[in-house]
Amino acid sequence: MQVTHGSGVTPGERLRQLLDGGELVIAPGIFDGMTAHLVRRMGFKAGYLTGAGVAAAGFGLPDIGLVGMAEMADRVAMAARVLRDVPLIADADTGYGPPMSVARTVRAYEQAGAAAIQLEDQAFPKRCGHLPGKELVSAEESLARLGAALEARTDALIIARTDARAVIGLDAAIERGNAFAAAGADIIFVEAPRTVEEMALVAREISAPKLINIVAGGLTPQIEPAALRDLGYAIAIYPTTALLAATDAVIGALGGIGAAGSAPAPVATMEDFFRLVGLDEWFAVSERWDRK
Repeated sequence: MQVTHGSGVTPGERLRQLLDGGELVIAPGIFDGMTAHLVRRMGFKAGYLTGAGVAAAGFGLPDIGLVGMAEMADRVAMAARVLRDVPLIADADTGYGPPMSVARTVRAYEQAGAAAIQLEDQAFPKRCGHLPGKELVSAEESLARLGAALEARTDALIIARTDARAVIGLDAAIERGNAFAAAGADIIFVEAPRTVEEMALVAREISAPKLINIVAGGLTPQIEPAALRDLGYAIAIYPTTALLAATDAVIGALGGIGAAGSAPAPVATMEDFFRLVGLDEWFAVSERWDRK
């Protein structure tokens, strides 16, 4: 079932119209109803439902594959409802299972109002793209996930993300990106290039619309939106800008009303942030019981 805006335009159609306009689409990270309201009221053309933000702000968990599809789809519906005519790009992690699960995820996200659905090629359980220790599935398995997503979608754009840069190198990431584009992905997302030169190479070598992820406290250089457009990117997401700023503001506010414990240091990296919601404790569980 396609969700339509008040204008009668579907979410996917609205995002396609923005991309056809040729301007960089800036999508700030949304992790709750307030950030969704602010993205709309402040005039942004799109919003990005961040899996890391939903995990931490919504469930008190780090972004290591602990939040499931139904929980995320519920947040997609909330964010899309608040954004109204502003299209929502939604993080769907690995699709939450094999190809049949990916197909179910795409259908659920579309019904909830997503304009675009992001899927990645990590093995389960996934990790935030700016944390170490990621593992990939094979190119064949990632293409099977993508095929299931493309077959299941009726409106939403499919964003194919590869985390290969950190695991098997930039050349392999570009190769996977082009394979995803050839298979029909609408937008290609190479996660965590480390330099402006790498960002430029990705933009130049992948023959499809491209998304860049600008993570506050992350690995990718933060450069001006105009420079991103000049490099050849179509979408720039900023998933943690509001999230980390809000965290530091709350630390300061609570410290000013008589907090009894020691205040955490300001959040400088994504690892710092995820430690606030139990990253080390969850990793300890994995180390004790993961028999791979």
